[in-house]
Amino acid sequence: MALMSPASLALQRRALAAHESLDTGAGAEGAWQLRDVVRESWLRSLEYKDASASNADTVLSDQDLRVLRMASPLRLVLPVFDSLLLEPTRDAKLILAIGDPSGRLLWVKGESQVLREAESMAFVPGADWSERTVGTSAPGTALVTGGGVQVAGAEHFDPIAHRWSCTAVPIHAPDTGEILGVIDITGGADAVAAHSLALLKAAVAAAESELRWHQEHFEPTRRSIAVSAARSAPKLETFEETELLVTRGSGAELRRGERRVELSARHAELLVLLSWHRHGLSGEQLVELLHLNPDAADLGTLRAELVRLRKVISDFDESLVPRSRPYRLEKVPRCDAWEVIKAIESGDLDGALNNYLGPVLPRSVAPGIGEIRDEVFAVLRQAMLQDGSDGQLIRFLELPEVQDDEEVLGTALQVLPARSPHRALVVAALERIESRR
Repeated sequence: MALMSPASLALQRRALAAHESLDTGAGAEGAWQLRDVVRESWLRSLEYKDASASNADTVLSDQDLRVLRMASPLRLVLPVFDSLLLEPTRDAKLILAIGDPSGRLLWVKGESQVLREAESMAFVPGADWSERTVGTSAPGTALVTGGGVQVAGAEHFDPIAHRWSCTAVPIHAPDTGEILGVIDITGGADAVAAHSLALLKAAVAAAESELRWHQEHFEPTRRSIAVSAARSAPKLETFEETELLVTRGSGAELRRGERRVELSARHAELLVLLSWHRHGLSGEQLVELLHLNPDAADLGTLRAELVRLRKVISDFDESLVPRSRPYRLEKVPRCDAWEVIKAIESGDLDGALNNYLGPVLPRSVAPGIGEIRDEVFAVLRQAMLQDGSDGQLIRFLELPEVQDDEEVLGTALQVLPARSPHRALVVAALERIESRR
């Protein structure tokens, strides 16, 4: 027997009656007629009601939002959600939202008109949509229950959301089962259709599989492929990994053992994007990531560049030749930019500094490269501010892009020993910044 849609007239009438019970001071007495998952959420929401603030008052600043985005492991699987969910949600006039474990919305995507309409209820990046703040909603309730949730219209605890319906599914860490965040679609009745929940669950399963790959692929396992029984052989064959170096000046190069090949600007951009978006990218997505004005770009030109890139790489490392449909790398090279992120995630700030010699492809104006460049630097900067030792902060301040960073200088001044010879240099830098104001 098919389950009744949460948006059905009968269930909406019950929800409205429950709201009337609240408005007349009867408290939770009317909640008995709600669906189980909604009723239990309402009871929790009533406990939070007096202490909660409006979600519009809890929207993060752009800088704080940026920090949360950089810290979220879900940034690694954004291409998965974009490829599986973004097009169908836009076509249906729905919004795709991705939140962190606390219910904070990190990314909100969709058609511009629908996004503007959702701003009226503060359904925007940086807003807090936890149960504690807004009461019953699919993203907040899914985080509490740990499973997929659909909430339609008047089932929302806050009347400001009554014209909207939503489906949300939490995403878990493949190794520990810890909730990493929540994926939500919001809009009209289509948002709570049965197929919407199935679509989200499939996308989350694909994303969790991708996260598992990241964990396995980036484990620090550098070992010889020769076995101990072969130690007496005259030659010992060792595993040589191809490296993609993109933080060492204006150019980029591939390196494998003693072999090196310099890459053109466009070939470097293509390799970095395909390395970063391992799930694969369509031609249209690659064009958007490469060009400031993608409407004026030509897919034919992109295909020609990829043909030339294949020729360059095939002579160097056949396993790195890009595949198509979607464009992807079957084998991902060891990239110094990604090694920065990986080192920080493992708590190795010295390793991060060793790999970060400068901005990622600093001369590139490709939007996708700019995002990666900003992400790597922002993650490194935040790690230094939070956990950097005095020596690590001094190393970090040697980078040209940090020398006038007042917050980093101030942090260094706080952690440097009183007799450190570096204190005078830090104070001089702060005074120089102050004199320019």
